[in-house]
Amino acid sequence: MKFDKTTFCAAVLIAASSALFAQEQQVQKKNDSAKRSETSVENEYLSDIDGTVVLTLARSDSYDNKLVALEYLEGIVKGGNVSEDVAAALDQLAGEGLLTQARTGGRLSNNYPDVRRRACLLLAKVGGEHSKNTLINIAIADNEPMVQAAAIRALGEMGLNENDEAADAIAFANHRNRVLNPTSSMAIEALDAFEKLAGSTENKRTMVDEISRIASDYHYTSAVRKRALEVLKGIKSDGSSSGSGK
Repeated sequence: MKFDKTTFCAAVLIAASSALFAQEQQVQKKNDSAKRSETSVENEYLSDIDGTVVLTLARSDSYDNKLVALEYLEGIVKGGNVSEDVAAALDQLAGEGLLTQARTGGRLSNNYPDVRRRACLLLAKVGGEHSKNTLINIAIADNEPMVQAAAIRALGEMGLNENDEAADAIAFANHRNRVLNPTSSMAIEALDAFEKLAGSTENKRTMVDEISRIASDYHYTSAVRKRALEVLKGIKSDGSSSGSGK
């Protein structure tokens, strides 16, 4: 086969372009690899700094610093950082004024239910046994319905329920609230959590009893009572009963 000059030049040009493209690709890969390496080192460094700084802010006596810590924690947890310092900071904030108390002249000076509520919701994203245990303590011990409701929601989202401990804690918390000061918003969270935990609850007697009482308690809104009946029917349709056993 014969090639004229035009064909030959085109072939040379194509070959040169291909070689140049391949070379550029190799250079780009090296640059990308270097950038990823730099980013990894930077992220690792920032993660360490994040945990240390946010724990210091969480332990501060300043309410404003605790709010800053929460804002920081939301970004950190969203980014996947669940280090020991991050978990410790959330523990501190979730128990602020409850598990950790500061007093001035005998008066509690760090009762921040809004801080506890937000920390509980973040603990659900951290997950793990430690977070679950903290949330159970908050659900049982807190006196603020909005904080208890947040802890209950977090427990339902996490789904950790070994030995029925999460389901039983939610039932206990709502029972106490129902007797002392029935709160529809908290009851709704309890019902949603019960629905999520029903499959992992071995003995559903306590759960079913509490749902039944919510359904028949006219201190709650009609929407809450209706929701209770729906959850109860859903549990029974799965072969559950209020008796012993599953």
